[in-house]
Amino acid sequence: MTASIPGHYHGKGSPLFALYLKTAVLTILTLGIYRFWGKTRIRKYIWSATSGNNDSFEYTGTGLEKFLGFLIAIVVLAIYLGIVQMILFYFGLAVFGEPQSDIEALAQLAGIYITVFAAVPLFLFAQYRARRYRMARTRWRGLRFGMETGAWGYVLRAIGHYLLTFLTLGLLLPRQTFYLEKYMTDRTWYGDAKFVQVGKWTALYRGMKHIFIGVGLMIVGLAITAFTQSPAPILIFGIVGYFWALIGLVSYRIFSLNYLTRHKVLDKEVSFTSDASTAEVVGIYIVGSLAIAVLGAILGYIATTVVAGALAGLGTVAFEDLSNINFVVFLVPVLSYIIFFLLFGGLFLVLITQKVIAHVVSNVTVLNADHLDTIRQRAADKGADAEGFADALDVGAAV
Repeated sequence: MTASIPGHYHGKGSPLFALYLKTAVLTILTLGIYRFWGKTRIRKYIWSATSGNNDSFEYTGTGLEKFLGFLIAIVVLAIYLGIVQMILFYFGLAVFGEPQSDIEALAQLAGIYITVFAAVPLFLFAQYRARRYRMARTRWRGLRFGMETGAWGYVLRAIGHYLLTFLTLGLLLPRQTFYLEKYMTDRTWYGDAKFVQVGKWTALYRGMKHIFIGVGLMIVGLAITAFTQSPAPILIFGIVGYFWALIGLVSYRIFSLNYLTRHKVLDKEVSFTSDASTAEVVGIYIVGSLAIAVLGAILGYIATTVVAGALAGLGTVAFEDLSNINFVVFLVPVLSYIIFFLLFGGLFLVLITQKVIAHVVSNVTVLNADHLDTIRQRAADKGADAEGFADALDVGAAV
C-alpha cells in the first residue's frame, strides 16, 4: 500500500521530435487532414510518458472521431456565422465590400466587431467540450476519467466573469480563475469518485503581486513623464514594468495552478500537492527559445541549402524551356518556410512544451493514495464531440 504517489514524466526529446516531424509531414501531404491523427499520436506519447507509481496514463482518443467531430462542428459554425451575417446585413452592417463613406466604414467596422464577439461563446463552448473530451479519453490505473455535460453553463459563467474582470481592470481576475476552474473541477470524475474544488478565490491575490508591481512601475513612469515633460521615465519604467508584468502573468499562472491543485479533493479523501516553480518555467522558456533560435537557424540553413541545390539541378535539367518562370526562385522560399515551420514547431514541442509538462508533473504528488484502491470503474461518457469545435476554432491546436 502506498501513502503517496509522486508524479513522473519519462518522455524523451528525440523520439517525440521524430514523431512530430513524421506527423507534420503527413499533415502537409494530406492538406491538413492528418492533423487529427497526428495530434492523437502525440497525445498518446505524452500521456504514456506520464506516470504515477509506475502506472502510466493512457489516451484512448482516435484521429477518426476527432476528424468526424471537426466536420460536424464546421457545419454548425457555418450555419451559426451565416445567421449572424444575415442579421448584420438586415441592419445594414455589411462586413464585406468596399465602404463608400465614413458612415459605411464605421458600420463595417461595427459589423466586424459584432462578428468577432458573436464567436466568443463558441470559443468558450469549445474550451469546455475539449476538456471534457480529453477527460473522457484518459485512463489511469485502468479507470476512466470523465466530465459531466455543462458547456453552456460554463459559457454563461465565463462571459459574466470576463465582463467583471474587464470592468474592474483585471482586479477580479482571481475570482474568474477560481470559479471557472471550480465549475469544471466539480463536474470531473475519476472512476466513480468525484473531484471537488475547495479553497478561496481571494487567496489567488498573492500570486498577482508581480503583476501589480509591473503595472505600478508603468504608472510611476507615466506620472514622472507627465510631471517632468521628459519621455525618458515612461520609456525606462514602461519597458521594465512591461516585462515585469509579463513575468508576473507567468508567476500568476503557476501560483494559481499550485493553489488550485492543492485544493482539489477526490472522493472526500484523496488530495494533492503541487510545487511547480515560476523561475524554473521562465528558465525553460528562455533557454528553450535561445536553443530554438540557434538550432533552427543551423538546421534551417542546412535544409534550405540542400533543397536549393537539389531544385537548382532539377530546374536546370527539367525546366530549361520555362524561360519566363524562375521555378527555383519561386519554390525555394516556399519550401524554406515549410521547413522553418516544421522545425520551429518540433523544437518548441520538445525544448519547451515537453519540459514544462515534465516539470509540472514531477512536482505533483497524490496524497492518501491508498483510497484509490476503493474507487471503481465508471461508464464511458457518451456524446463527446471529439473536440470538433476546438479544432474548428483552433482552440485545440495545442497538445
